Amino acid sequence: MFKKLITKLEVIIAIAQSLLTPKQFIFLSAVLVGISSAFAVIVLKTFAHWVFSFATYVSGILKLGFLNSILPIIGILLTVFVVKRVLGGTIQKGTSQILYAVAKKASIIPKKQMYSQIVTSSLTVGLGGSAGLESPIVITGAAFGSNYAQKYKLSYKDRTLLIGCGVAAGIAAAFNAPIAGVLFAIEVLLVDVSIAAFTPIMIAAATGALVSVIALDEAILLSFKQQQSFDYHNLFFYVLLGLFTGFVSVYYSRNFQRVEHFFARLKLSPYKKALFGSSILAILIFIFPTLFGEGYESIKTLSENDPGKLLENTLFSSFRNNSWALLLFVGCTMMIKVFATGITLSSGGNGGNFAPSLFLGSYVGFFFAKFLNLTGLTKLPISNFTLVGMAGILSGLFHAPLTAIFLIAEITGGYNLMIPLMIVSSISFAISKRFEKHSMDVKNLIQKGHAFTSNKDTNVLSTLETNSIIQTDFLTVTPNENLEKLVDLISHSNQVIFAVVDPENQLLGMVHFNTIREIIFNTYRVKYTLVKDIMIKPLETVTPDDSMETVMNKFEKSKVAFLPVLKNDKYYGFISKSIALEAYRTKLKSMTIE
Repeated sequence: MFKKLITKLEVIIAIAQSLLTPKQFIFLSAVLVGISSAFAVIVLKTFAHWVFSFATYVSGILKLGFLNSILPIIGILLTVFVVKRVLGGTIQKGTSQILYAVAKKASIIPKKQMYSQIVTSSLTVGLGGSAGLESPIVITGAAFGSNYAQKYKLSYKDRTLLIGCGVAAGIAAAFNAPIAGVLFAIEVLLVDVSIAAFTPIMIAAATGALVSVIALDEAILLSFKQQQSFDYHNLFFYVLLGLFTGFVSVYYSRNFQRVEHFFARLKLSPYKKALFGSSILAILIFIFPTLFGEGYESIKTLSENDPGKLLENTLFSSFRNNSWALLLFVGCTMMIKVFATGITLSSGGNGGNFAPSLFLGSYVGFFFAKFLNLTGLTKLPISNFTLVGMAGILSGLFHAPLTAIFLIAEITGGYNLMIPLMIVSSISFAISKRFEKHSMDVKNLIQKGHAFTSNKDTNVLSTLETNSIIQTDFLTVTPNENLEKLVDLISHSNQVIFAVVDPENQLLGMVHFNTIREIIFNTYRVKYTLVKDIMIKPLETVTPDDSMETVMNKFEKSKVAFLPVLKNDKYYGFISKSIALEAYRTKLKSMTIE
C-alpha cells in the first residue's frame, strides 16, 4: 500500500516537472524536500522524547536511579549491531560528510543516509547517549534533497541547492526556527549562494517549520517563554561571557578530538569498544544525570526560576537548596559534557554536537552569571545569560555566529536579546577562530585536504583534481643536444617550454622559448650552444598528488607560467597557469548556486 502511494506520488511529480518551468519545479521541490525533512525530525524527536519521559517516569516510580545509566549502554550496543548487520558495517557521522559530498561527490549522497541516520541516532540519543539529533537530522535532510534531485535528473547546481533546502528544513523543524535554518544552510554548508537561491531555501525552511508546528508537540521542542528584560548596564559582563564561551569552545573542540583519537587507537572489536565506552558513559550519567540524552529539559530548567530542580533524583538531592552546591554541580557537568559526548560518538553511537553545544552554552551562561551573583559583585539576570551562553558556544564550535544569533533569538520568542547575542557570538567566534582555524565539523576533512572553509578560493580549489590539468604530451630534450634540435622542435610545435631530461627521464632543467629568443636567430650560436648551457633549474615542482591549492601557491611563489610535474621523482609533464586559472573559473561558475 505504502509502496503504491509512493509510486503514484512520483508519477505526479514527474508530470509536474514536465509542465512547470525549471525554476517553478525547484520551488515545488523545495516544499517536498522540506516536508520530508520535517517528518524525519518528527520521528526522531518524538522517539527521543518518549524514551526520556519513560525513563524518567520509571526511575521515579520504582526508585531505579541506575536505569538512566543502563539505557545508554543498550542504545550504543544496538546502534553498533544495526550498523554491522543492516548498514554494511559503516556509517558516516557528522555534517562534514555533506561538505565532502558537495566538494568531491558532485552532491551525490547515498540513499541509505535517508534512513540510516534516523535509525541509529534514535537508538543512541533516544536511549540516553549524550549527543544531539540535529546532525543526523541535517544529514537526513541533505540525503532527501540529493536523492530527490537524482531521481528527477537535476543538475549539480540544483542537487546542491536541494541539499541546502533539506538542511535548512531540518534545522527549522527541529527548533521551529526557519531563519536559523536558512542561515545554517548558507553559513555552514553551502559554498556560494546568490540572492536568487535564497528563495527555495527559505521556502523549504518555512515548510519544515510549519509541518513541525502542526505535527510536533511543542513540549518536545527547545523553546523558552520566560525572558528577563535586557539591561545595557550589563554590556561589560556580556563581553566577558563572550570571552569565556570562546575559550570553553576551544576546550570542547580540542578535548572532543582527543577522545576521538583515544577510541580510534583502541584495538578492540566494535562491540567491546561500545561496551567499554558506554560503561564509562553510564558512570558519568549516574553521577550527573543531566548528561542523559540531548539534555534540553535541563536547559529549560536552568532558565527558569527554580534551577535547583536539577539536583532532584541525583546523588546531591540533599543540597537542592544550596546555591553553591548547585553551582559546583553545573560547573562539573559543564566540564564533563565534552567527554560524555565524545565517548558516546567515538564508542559506536551516532549523533552530533549541535545539541551538546546548546547544552554546554546554557550551563556556561548560568555558571558565569550565578557565580558573579553569589560573590556579590553584581546582580545579573541569570536567565538571559543562560540563553545568550548557548549562542556563544554554538558560534565558537561551528564558526557560525549568524546561525547562533538568530537561532537563540527565534527559540526565545523575540529579539530583545539581539544586542547581547551579537556581542557574545562575535567575541566567542573571534576567540575560537584565533585558536582553532577550522570548526570542529571540518577538522577531519582539513587533515585529508577535502574540507570546505570560509575561504571561497580554497573551497573551489579543493574540488579540482590536479591530475586533470596536467599536460603530458610535451616534447623533451636532452642536455647534450645543440640548439638545432630545439629550434626544430619549436618550429614544428606550439610549445614554449621544454623539459631537459636524462636517459632515465630525470628532470635536469627547463628551457623556455623566451630565454633563447635572441640565440635562435644566430646560426653560429645555435650550432655550437648545448641545451645544458642555457637550461635553468625549476624554482618549484609539483606532483599529481598535490592539491590544487598547493599548486596555485607554488605558481604565486615562483611567478612562472609553467610548473614541471614529477611522478615517482621522474619527469611527467607540465601544468600551465593559464589552464589552471581557466579550470578554476569554470568550476567557480558551476558551483555558484543561482
